[in-house]
Amino acid sequence: MPIALLALTLSAFAIGTTEFVIVGLLPTVAADLAISIPSAGLLVSLYALGVAVGAPVLTALTGKLPRKALLLSLMALFTAGNLLAWQAPSYESLVAARILTGLAHGVFFSIGSTIATGLVPREKAASAIATMFTGLTVALVTGVPLGTFIGQHFGWRETFLAVSALGVIAFIGSALFVPRTIAHTPPASLLQQARVLAEPRLLLVYAKTAIGYGGSFIPFTFLAPILTEVTGFSAGAVGWVMLVYGVSVAVGNLWGGRLADRLGPIPALRIVFALLAAVLLLLQFTAPHPWLALVTVLLWGALAFGNVPGLQVYVVKQAERFTPQAVDVASGLNIAAFNLGIAGAAWAGGLIVTHLGLMHTPWIGALVVLASLALTHYSGVLDRRAGIPVHASGPVPAGH
Repeated sequence: MPIALLALTLSAFAIGTTEFVIVGLLPTVAADLAISIPSAGLLVSLYALGVAVGAPVLTALTGKLPRKALLLSLMALFTAGNLLAWQAPSYESLVAARILTGLAHGVFFSIGSTIATGLVPREKAASAIATMFTGLTVALVTGVPLGTFIGQHFGWRETFLAVSALGVIAFIGSALFVPRTIAHTPPASLLQQARVLAEPRLLLVYAKTAIGYGGSFIPFTFLAPILTEVTGFSAGAVGWVMLVYGVSVAVGNLWGGRLADRLGPIPALRIVFALLAAVLLLLQFTAPHPWLALVTVLLWGALAFGNVPGLQVYVVKQAERFTPQAVDVASGLNIAAFNLGIAGAAWAGGLIVTHLGLMHTPWIGALVVLASLALTHYSGVLDRRAGIPVHASGPVPAGH
């Protein structure tokens, strides 16, 4: 494995940590800055919005820049954003820091796959991308609980300082080991991306992604206050619960991928969305009981990211049918849809908490996930009408 690939994986780990660690720190940040929990929730929402904007727009605008120079600029921007969060004198400056970091996140994952595949022989391209993305999974398993632990014991600002240190190490690793000459084809222009967004069947997938992923994030954004105020866990115990959640996510992601391989994306997504809605509804009743709440969080983690492989496989399948000239664009826009779902969910969750209360987020999240289940069923109906087999990965040959 090229050491440059490890530098990319470390970058992905740092970026994944900074995105999700804020969830475990919401009560601490809210108390320190004298803001409400819903206002703190906007730190999740606006970061995700930065990712959603940064991925398609900034990737297109920076398409002609050398890959190494762009990578180093992104890691510098990422580190600066986290240092700004560390020293943020006010809520407004912390919001600005989160948006800045989100923009770097969006472009990094857009170009990271290209850089990773340029580091290895063509037959190892998929493994290189998978290796880089393990940084995100490991962030959920170790980075987020560790960052939450640091925030609970030393202050939330020190969490961002620690992530900045990771950014510096990743920057140095990339500067030393990523080669200067990485061949790349310029990413899709904004016009090409707009053409993909004009395809109704792809828009249906993006809606399914944003709504299904977002439904889970309505309660997840406010998981820490639910655990402390409703379940009765201490602030220090939240980090351990996040560890349980992260381990479960890692297992669930693999399970979701195998399910999509075995059954096809639509049947797999039906199962995942139905189970996810059931678990969110279950949380409504188990949240006041510590051990039952912990088991529910474990089940939730196993399902929360289980839809990601099926959604990504399905968007590629639809792109091969309807926009074969822009499959990469369609896949990248689905990543933006995930983050739009997070942004909308965190914002909507804040409104729910403000006007109804914390414990209305699980059942409303379950209803939102059921809406995505309905869209998934509709996609399957449209596929059957078009004569597309469950496992088809592209257009069906005539007479098939």
